[in-house]
Amino acid sequence: MPASTRHHRALAVFVHCLGILAAVPALPTAAPEAAAAPRPPASTPQPPASTPRPPAATPQPPAAAPPPTAVAPPAATPAPVGTRPPVAMVARVTEPTPPSAPPAMAPPTRAPASAPPQQVTVAVATESSPAPRYRIQVRNVSNSPLETTVRQELPPGSSTTAISGGGRSSSAGGSATEVTWRLRLPAHSTTTLGTALAATAPGRPLTAPTCAFTSDGSRPYDCATATWQAAAAPPAEVSEAPPWRRYPVLLAGLAVLLLISAALVWVWRRRRGRRVTAAALSTGGGAEGGRGTVYPRPAAPSPVRRRRTPPVWMLVGAAVVVLAGVVGTAGWTATRQVAAIDTQKQPTSGAWVGTGVAGAMGVPLRESAFEFTVYRMTCGAPGTAGKTGGGGAAPANGRRCEATVGVRNVTGDHQPWHSELQRAYLPDGRWVSTDESATRTANLGRDVFADPMAAGTRMVLPLVFTVDGRDPPQQLELRSGVFSAGVRVQMP
Repeated sequence: MPASTRHHRALAVFVHCLGILAAVPALPTAAPEAAAAPRPPASTPQPPASTPRPPAATPQPPAAAPPPTAVAPPAATPAPVGTRPPVAMVARVTEPTPPSAPPAMAPPTRAPASAPPQQVTVAVATESSPAPRYRIQVRNVSNSPLETTVRQELPPGSSTTAISGGGRSSSAGGSATEVTWRLRLPAHSTTTLGTALAATAPGRPLTAPTCAFTSDGSRPYDCATATWQAAAAPPAEVSEAPPWRRYPVLLAGLAVLLLISAALVWVWRRRRGRRVTAAALSTGGGAEGGRGTVYPRPAAPSPVRRRRTPPVWMLVGAAVVVLAGVVGTAGWTATRQVAAIDTQKQPTSGAWVGTGVAGAMGVPLRESAFEFTVYRMTCGAPGTAGKTGGGGAAPANGRRCEATVGVRNVTGDHQPWHSELQRAYLPDGRWVSTDESATRTANLGRDVFADPMAAGTRMVLPLVFTVDGRDPPQQLELRSGVFSAGVRVQMP
């Protein structure tokens, strides 16, 4: 037999053996283990109702029953034939079950967060007066009396002239001033407070946000804001200039006048030339007529008359005048259109949703999904910050700044928002995101970013930022989504 044939047959036998081994199912290995070491009764699954459970003492011989402490050694002895089916059943139960198929329907989304019921509400309104005046209404809607601290942030550079209800004016850091009241509100009662500020420059709007906090001033109940603006004098009616005093009309009239003048000069020169030619012809005919009629006059051909055209200087001058009129009219129109452009409008890019909005503290600013209002910003002393949101140690001179923010969902559907997208910008251009752990602590352990906001709901909550340096944040950037243009709030 050739060597190649022997090799082929050996390979065929080897492959055939491998096929037989693959076809034979593997024997379960859990049955001997289960027979050698049975599981405790608590973890052993119950057999079906049709199979009666054998008694616990069946594997032990009735004649030589060992003491209770020697129950484990007899487990290695072969069990009677009647007790093997339960062992096989246990082995089958202990085999790992295959993973279940994925659900046919997608899991339900997270339920939108519902704002906790408010116990105290705040409303702020302005009065029609020459000087700024604000009226604050604090209402206790709960069934028990409450102690609250009301704070009103005054615009930078303003001073109070009158405070009602026993409030006190104090400095809030920098040039900002705040008015504080400590009140005890009976159940279902309304307390009215008021402040009056010194007169300011006419036309300058003044926004004074007001918040009601708990008695220790750590957690806000509710906030409101109002903007006072002096009644400006009615603007004088600017009458439109008559048509003959408008620049386009004046330029057009000047061009027409120049064209008419050029046409009159051309006509006058043409008529004058004709007169000179006629006089010359008449004078020459008389001299020849004196020569007599003896000799006939030779027939002279009549001169060919050329068609007279306007001179070049006239054409160039008219073209210059028309061109100047067109350029002047176009420049005047473009100037008016450029002056009508709003330079305060923020440009948007195609990748952003909505238009970026910027404003001062206490002014409601709306983006694509949320309406943000920053009512207050306070910062602790440098070096008082603890651990950051990631669990690491805060900078040596770090401190925490807490912003009281009102968030309203202005869409018709629940909207999520994220802590990483809320940023505080420092004067040197650096920014930090929300400190999640500190924000959760300020909200009494509640994660305000865990659940989306329900449609039409409003929440007033503190956001904490851990910053370093001696300067507080200069600007807050708040947004609902990654591609939202967001809002920017300037800090005083």
